[in-house]
Amino acid sequence: MNKGFVFIFMLVVGLMVTSCLRQSKQGATYDFTPLDSIISSWMDKGYYPGGAICVVKNDSVLFEKAYGSFTGDTKVYVASAGKWVAAAVIGAVVDRTDLSWDDPVEKWLPQFRGDAKGGILLRQLLSHTSGVRPYLPAPRVDNYNHLDSAVTEILSLDTVFTPGTRFEYGGLAMQIAGRMAEVAMGKEFEPLFQELIAAPLGMTHSHFAPVNTDGGHAPMLGGGLCTTLNDYIRFLKMIYHNGRSGNREILKPETVQTMQADQVRNAVVAPGEYVEKALGQHHTSIYGLGEWRELVDEATGEAYQISSPGWAGAYPWINKRDGVYGFFIAHVQGEANKKDGFSSFYGSPVLSETVTKIVNQ
Repeated sequence: MNKGFVFIFMLVVGLMVTSCLRQSKQGATYDFTPLDSIISSWMDKGYYPGGAICVVKNDSVLFEKAYGSFTGDTKVYVASAGKWVAAAVIGAVVDRTDLSWDDPVEKWLPQFRGDAKGGILLRQLLSHTSGVRPYLPAPRVDNYNHLDSAVTEILSLDTVFTPGTRFEYGGLAMQIAGRMAEVAMGKEFEPLFQELIAAPLGMTHSHFAPVNTDGGHAPMLGGGLCTTLNDYIRFLKMIYHNGRSGNREILKPETVQTMQADQVRNAVVAPGEYVEKALGQHHTSIYGLGEWRELVDEATGEAYQISSPGWAGAYPWINKRDGVYGFFIAHVQGEANKKDGFSSFYGSPVLSETVTKIVNQ
């Protein structure tokens, strides 16, 4: 083949690739090559078998790409990225019933009366300040079919600190919060998710409790969401618009604001928690309800970047200052921490940091 022809052909291909990575919206041109390079390097190193990302600014898609065999509709268990969605389901129940963020557990679950856990507040269950163990002690496994059974197992466990005094990240307390919502609404959690969040947003490929499976399938609020890139972006768009999807109110604006507000309050935050380790941010107001407060305005105390990363690599975020929201969906191969120091959990914020640099250039 003629060498000159080969050179011209390769040049054209290179220009086409570069064009795909440069997106022009509202008169601005953004070069997403740095973001693509980061994700491509993760794939090349074998961290992930595939993945997909979508970055949106003011509801216009700036960058969207799938890697490996992934598409926008590839279903993935996204671990703790589901905490944000689960808290939103409970928020929707708060909007529609007498359930309150300041209700103690025993108000809705009478079996907890007389137990130390009975006085824990709903907001503490969703902000990792409840004192409930972060996870079931080994070798116990939550493989129950329903949340009421899962909560009965938790009832037998001792608390590990006085509610409201410490922050300890985990997912077990969210099972109790989910059961409170079930009782308040008179429905199990999966139907609540489908009715209040998934169906109105068009999240047709998402679930907490899969149907037609053998064995236990209680909804794991802290880590059991199965979803897709396209579904989760719809959820982020709703949160970005303070609870609205088109002309429909999914969550009240004050509920979204409460979820994003500092819910750690006066609880002690140990050094090395996610916000410090992953972003180098040294503030203690690191968590709301089901979501991390990654970046906080020092003057107002308002979180302008919120997120809900999963241990396996899924990373949703909203940066209100940039007008950007995005989601990277993937599931790490093997352990979350690699020999070269990469962590699928702590390494995720490089994506939002890179996007911020791109859109502000």
